[in-house]
Amino acid sequence: MDSLLQTVAELTKAVMPGDPEASVSFLVRDRPTTLVSTGRLADDLDERQYERDHGPCLHAARTGHMILITDTRTETRWRDYLPRAVERGCLSSLSVPLPIDQEDRVTATLNIYARQADAFDEDSRALASRIAPYVAVAAGNLHLYQRARDKADNLQMALDSRAVIEQGKGVLIERYKLTPDQAFQLLARASMNGNRKLRDVADHLIRTGELLGTAPHGDDGRLGPRRGHRGREAPEHP
Repeated sequence: MDSLLQTVAELTKAVMPGDPEASVSFLVRDRPTTLVSTGRLADDLDERQYERDHGPCLHAARTGHMILITDTRTETRWRDYLPRAVERGCLSSLSVPLPIDQEDRVTATLNIYARQADAFDEDSRALASRIAPYVAVAAGNLHLYQRARDKADNLQMALDSRAVIEQGKGVLIERYKLTPDQAFQLLARASMNGNRKLRDVADHLIRTGELLGTAPHGDDGRLGPRRGHRGREAPEHP
């Protein structure tokens, strides 16, 4: 999908006027990043806008309106961004909004930075509008893929943590003849007392035999069984 987006950006550069560079800005919950670009000019101007948290590409993404700058030397908006655009050789630009997932607050823009002033006439703007849906589909698919990967990674982490916690419970169940619920409560109490994650407490117990966050009872410094009635050993309950 990265390759597809890069191909679309390169095609945009090839067919649009003004000797341009193109990029695709991606905003997830209003946090921007550049997915692909065709050159340093686009990278620099994208980053300048991200640093200032405003500019034509961010405005297009946030409002859903195409933003045209006919001449960066005379434009009156975004005054602290425009000198950088002129310095880098961008004399006009076009930012085309790409709605991706409004519910999840995901938007994008196709940014076209031209090295000539007044590069985008009505026909070229119409062409950019026809290109935009292809970019939106590719960016949307990339977002869905990344979200699915994140969910899979989080699920794997949860499964790994659960396995460690179950092993830790098993140690306590075998050592102190506890029920599974009592073993979990003991781990949870140790986690709170030691201000550590439950998984880390269980992992430490498995590796060292020591239950963090509890006072040692055994002679060897580890959590040991306490004495019950008539000197018999009794399990350490939560």
